[in-house]
Parts: sequence; structure tokens; C-alpha cells
Amino acid sequence: MPLSKKARIEVYLPDVSTPAYRDLLDALEQEFTFTFGGCTTARGLDGNYLSHRGDRVRDRIHLVYTDTPIALEQNLTILENYVDALRRAAHDALEEETILIVVVEVLHGA
Repeated sequence: MPLSKKARIEVYLPDVSTPAYRDLLDALEQEFTFTFGGCTTARGLDGNYLSHRGDRVRDRIHLVYTDTPIALEQNLTILENYVDALRRAAHDALEEETILIVVVEVLHGA
């Protein structure tokens, strides 16, 4: 069976218990479910990053991702515009830039 190329969109959101973060997580889940037919949320993951001073910082995050029905390479501009809209919505909801949005190519065998 041939594999089909799809674009996966991943959003890494800090695990913060304030209403704004919970509301954004819910909005992302709804957006991905109704736009692409579903999503997966992995809650309470451990993350690490280096601070500006070079210190290791441990962070708890949620990961929300969806596989789109479109191929990455042929639809790069569409995906860029969609990710920009997600980033603006997240920035407006949180009034800070604390999330990472990643688009990667995945292969489906179904």
C-alpha cells in the first residue's frame, strides 16, 4: 500500500492553570477537530530549554497536534498563512509569545 504525505501541525503550549491557557488549549482542540477532523492532546509533558543566561529550565507543556489532509510541499503558502493565524490568535489570547508551532511532514499508511 503506498504511503501518502500529510502535513502535521503541532502546538506546544505551557502547562499553566490560568483560564487564558486553558481556554487557548480548548480553542486549539476545537479548531483542529472541526478544521481537520480531529486532533490529539498530550497533557503534562516534561520539557527542557536553556534560558538566555544558559541555565537549564524544566517546563511542563501540553502538545496538541493534528494531521492535515494536505501535503506539505505543495501547500507551503497555505500552511504558512494558517500557522501565522494560529500564532496571532495565541498571542492575542495570552498577550505573550510562549508557544511553539511546528509543521512537519508525516507519511500515512492507511
